Amino acid sequence: MLKAVTAFSLPRRGKENAGTVLIEGHASLWNVADLNGDVVAKGAFGDSLARTGPGGVRMLHQHESRAVVGVWDEMLEDDRGLFVRGRITDWSPDARYAAALARAGALDGLSIGFRAVKARRDGRLRVLTQVDLWEVSLVTFPMLPGARFGVVER
Repeated sequence: MLKAVTAFSLPRRGKENAGTVLIEGHASLWNVADLNGDVVAKGAFGDSLARTGPGGVRMLHQHESRAVVGVWDEMLEDDRGLFVRGRITDWSPDARYAAALARAGALDGLSIGFRAVKARRDGRLRVLTQVDLWEVSLVTFPMLPGARFGVVER
């Protein structure tokens, strides 16, 4: 299991990253039902992250596959859920739009795109015990209301 990192250093602002917006938050929370009745069990992302790392998970805007807006630099399972840290870039109009919305506080939701590998029913809930994580999107309305990110000030 991965351990949470509490201290980190941010890159210095320079020409190479002047348009980059650093973000972090929780893309999923353990044992909290989303609006669709899915619950993610602690450890559900472990195998997927061990196989692909954060580089194998896409950062999209609104789950739109053509709108890759940045990269995830860090993903780990902590005591609260799936913690993510990444960079919204300025490489496309979609990315610049997402960055502007995030800076303004108008976009702060996270939503996961995945394939359920192992799950069980618990009444009306589907408990996900192993998932193959494909993408984490920046969204206006997250299916899991507590899945949020914030902009990291440099």
